[in-house]
Amino acid sequence: MSTASHEARIDPITAEVIRSAMETICFEMATFVSRTATTPILNQSNERNATILDARGRLTALSVGIPQFMLSATLPVRFCLDFLEGELFPGDVLVANDPYHGGGHLPDFNVFSPVFSPEGELLLVASIQCHHGDTGGAAAGGYNVFAKDIWSEGTRYPLLKIVEAGKERRDVVLTMRSNNRIDGFIGDLRAQVGAAQLGAKRLGEIIERYGADTVKAAIGWNLDDAHRRFSEEIASWPDGTYEAETFVDSDPLGNRDIRVKVAITIEGEKIIVDFAGSDERPEITGWSAFGNTRGYTIAQLASMVDPSIPKNEGFFDCIDLRVPKGCCLNPPEGKPVAAGTHHPGVEVADVIAKAMAQVLPDRCSPQSYKYGSPRQMWGDLDPRTGRPFFDHGGEVNAGWCNGVKGVDGWGALIAANGNLIKATAELNEALFPHILRGRNYRTDSAGPGEFRGNCGSHFVKEVRTPTSINQYVVNQVHLHPGIAGGHDGSPDRVVISGGTEREVVVSPSVAGHLMETGDQLVYDFGGGGGWGDPLDRDPAMVLEDVWDEYVSVDGARRDYGVVVTGSLEDMTLALDEGATRALRDEMRKARS
Repeated sequence: MSTASHEARIDPITAEVIRSAMETICFEMATFVSRTATTPILNQSNERNATILDARGRLTALSVGIPQFMLSATLPVRFCLDFLEGELFPGDVLVANDPYHGGGHLPDFNVFSPVFSPEGELLLVASIQCHHGDTGGAAAGGYNVFAKDIWSEGTRYPLLKIVEAGKERRDVVLTMRSNNRIDGFIGDLRAQVGAAQLGAKRLGEIIERYGADTVKAAIGWNLDDAHRRFSEEIASWPDGTYEAETFVDSDPLGNRDIRVKVAITIEGEKIIVDFAGSDERPEITGWSAFGNTRGYTIAQLASMVDPSIPKNEGFFDCIDLRVPKGCCLNPPEGKPVAAGTHHPGVEVADVIAKAMAQVLPDRCSPQSYKYGSPRQMWGDLDPRTGRPFFDHGGEVNAGWCNGVKGVDGWGALIAANGNLIKATAELNEALFPHILRGRNYRTDSAGPGEFRGNCGSHFVKEVRTPTSINQYVVNQVHLHPGIAGGHDGSPDRVVISGGTEREVVVSPSVAGHLMETGDQLVYDFGGGGGWGDPLDRDPAMVLEDVWDEYVSVDGARRDYGVVVTGSLEDMTLALDEGATRALRDEMRKARS
């Protein structure tokens, strides 16, 4: 791609002003949903993202959001532009959620509106993608862990006009309402429609101010600029082919060791990402749709380059992505993909990070998490309201945050969750009939490294009324990876109804397990992987971690070769520098 064709028609300052205006519109659209949606999955968790595309379906601007949302939202719009060529009009709003027409998985609804010039030329598309709490299908919550095909997971909407030329289609709204269990679904959907209409209105104002030709020139300039800048970064990397593989413990049905393999080839300004060799077993139920795989691929690579490079179609065009049809990252149509959006979806980021650690270890951190699938809990009667309830598991947790060069794992949520907010205990207890009995970091759960991962957490939820639960768990065998010599994080463990005859240790999944009043869910979230050799960690930082109860005295000796004397209880902790030097020398000799 060349900037020459655009430089003659637009100056860089105007191009950047228009790009910034579009990004502001995306932010406004996303905020609109958070402020108008009717269920906690959107008005509390912020699980949404807005994008703007041009008339060719090329991504031109986006809001800060969940990375795979930014990137999987483009393909359904492209399908629409092809399928309905000549049949789109001002005031239209469309909805799509089908993984086999570009989407990620059924719970992710993409709502978008075309934008035209005063002369009637299609110029732009304003799009807002959100995760919804139910999709119909055989199980509540959008995650049927025992589904063997896409139709068991919910209702597919490849493309529907929900608003036609400015008028809501009541037949479409009725159909969608009838295929969803959650009362607030249509309210959430209308929040998306309003956001798409707002985006279209704001984009119309930009077109009116600058003119259609200038807007098109600005898009071209910015796409070319991103392509040029990313190409220059690729050219600075050493040529070669770098391979890695990783595994998912199992799919929800218990098929073990789902393989994700990548070969990344760098040739000058060209990068090829090839997933040949990834799992092709037809019986597995862990499948990542192509749009989802594409999203995780680009998000991981984007995390390793200059963050000021715009993440638009020009950036994406630098990547030659090869995902063989029929492998677990590009399934045959009809395979279930709800859980696979997470696993093997996030393992795409893991394996790319492991491969690129051979090239850019200083920039590598897996942009991934190990949720299994989001937990769903529901019941027929909230005793406070007399109504049914459905809890999407949106409360706070902590886990799987990797260390990076120069920085330990931080906070609670990994960067890959983007703008996602995990709601407070108080809010969830007000919304749902349960009590959160415990939330705390787990000592010695962080992956050791020169810069350690963040700790996992101990989470206890007690139900106050009979409650059914679905839960799928990974990260028990194949753990969140360390980078550049850092150790892997710690495993996850989930116990439901512990201490009763109903006790279940989840491995890998349960569906519809009934918890009686007073039963507890105990979830030990795994820690993030470390970065760099643990024996290179500053002993003073290890001592500080012991004071903070991130690392135990025994863990300091075992994992870091750091000898700490005294006890935390007596407030007498101290670093024995001589013993530490001797122990580290001994540990290094034992390695060699």
